[in-house]
Amino acid sequence: MTARRSRHRSAAYAALALGLAGSLALTGCNSHSSKKSKKSSSSSSKSKKRKIIGGGAAGAGAGAASRRVPDCYPSTYKVTFSQQTGPKSHVAVKFKNSTSRDCKLYNAPLLRFNNAKDPLPLLQGTPGHLDGTRITVPAHGYAYAVIPTNTAATKGTDQKSVTIDFMGISASSVTHGPATVNFAEKRLHISVGKSKVTNWSSSIHGAQLAGGVGK
Repeated sequence: MTARRSRHRSAAYAALALGLAGSLALTGCNSHSSKKSKKSSSSSSKSKKRKIIGGGAAGAGAGAASRRVPDCYPSTYKVTFSQQTGPKSHVAVKFKNSTSRDCKLYNAPLLRFNNAKDPLPLLQGTPGHLDGTRITVPAHGYAYAVIPTNTAATKGTDQKSVTIDFMGISASSVTHGPATVNFAEKRLHISVGKSKVTNWSSSIHGAQLAGGVGK
């Protein structure tokens, strides 16, 4: 073998070794880049999952808030009065929930006839010692209370008007009101004397039984 051939073969081997080294370096670089890309993708996926989970929790909270039942409130067309005569004489107080969602009523209606300073006393409990009645009136549903007037003292005389407040959860709180019903304008004859009013009931029969004038 001549010296020239030997030099040519050595140069070829050197070029081959250099090429292999470059290829290995490129492979390592690509592998490192791929690992970083996978880590970044995994981190992004976890972040998205956290956001979705967090959003779901917030949505559930908003849904629970929207399901909270508000307090009912009186008005001249939502609260009506009617006088029942006979041995079981009484005045029926009817509340209509004219909204499209449920509402809450507490204890009893506060009724001041003829601008009286104090409301009609409660038949069940006293203003300082309530029994905690709370009913939910469904959308477009009704609630009732009764004022017994089956004796001369409790029947009294015709009233001109009544001012209505709705009690809150405590003895001293009022949720909404007042609203005033003018009996003369409505051509109603409502007689109330030294009587008391029952708590709210989901049925007129329940209110009558509470007032001692049920059948």
